[in-house]
Amino acid sequence: MNILVVSKRFGSANRINIGSRGLTALLFSFFAIIPATALYAGFELGVRSAEDNPSELSVAMRVELNKQQQEVTEAKRVAQDNLDALALNLGQMRAHVIRLDALGEHLTQIAGLDKGEFNFDASPAQGGPVSSSGEQQSVSSLDFIAQMDRLSLQLEDRTEQLSVLENMLMNRNLQAEVFPAGRPIKKGWVSSLFGMRTDPFSGKLEMHKGMDLAGKDGSDVIAVGSGVVTWSGKRYGYGNMVEINHGNGYVTRYGHHKENIVKVGDTVKRGQAIALMGSTGRSTGPHVHFEVLRNGKQVDPTSYVQTAAK
Repeated sequence: MNILVVSKRFGSANRINIGSRGLTALLFSFFAIIPATALYAGFELGVRSAEDNPSELSVAMRVELNKQQQEVTEAKRVAQDNLDALALNLGQMRAHVIRLDALGEHLTQIAGLDKGEFNFDASPAQGGPVSSSGEQQSVSSLDFIAQMDRLSLQLEDRTEQLSVLENMLMNRNLQAEVFPAGRPIKKGWVSSLFGMRTDPFSGKLEMHKGMDLAGKDGSDVIAVGSGVVTWSGKRYGYGNMVEINHGNGYVTRYGHHKENIVKVGDTVKRGQAIALMGSTGRSTGPHVHFEVLRNGKQVDPTSYVQTAAK
């Protein structure tokens, strides 16, 4: 390839001959130098522009810092929300534990358990050797939250179960309390049984619908079960009589008292004194005529007198 060079100074033209290799080198230099020069010029222009306009760079940095600050603030908020949720869950679990402890103490009393046998104030006895593998793992936050949720559900379930058990035990004890059982006197002896007997006044055979228990005049007559007084006063043949309704179809009657010491509507407990033994009404001496009615019909009191409350 020939290149013609014209010089005004010398007034002549010179011819330069360039080979294929020289042409390649010339073209490479042209395409490599021009982009590099443009890149450098752009960099210098940007630097000079930043130097001439420092506020633009400052604004960009402030925008980026604000964005990062917002991200940090959001992360703190999420962490605080998680802590608040854990604190709430922990408070609920503590409330469940308090209720469980109270229920447990109550159940130990109802069931008659020895306090040292089942102590709710102490941790349950646990133990065992360390695993031979020696593997121990730290609990992650997600696992920790999941375990707390499971424990909370278990506490709620145990509370409900213990509440049901408490009601069952209380009902059982209540039924045992109101069920007629035991003697209506503290001291004395059986002077006449339930059934056919010779009437002490007429001398004829007659059905005796109760049990007579003789004792000291003026001694206490006691209720054989808890209930409500439905009669307290004179009644033909019984003299001064007290009648107690125990529920579940059971009623007890106590007659011939010297004096009644309870009135209609009173709530009495098993073993409570309700009258003083006497010989009022159709009676030959100080005693108490004791009847047990089941569903409105007199039944033999013997089995109830011989049954001790459990």
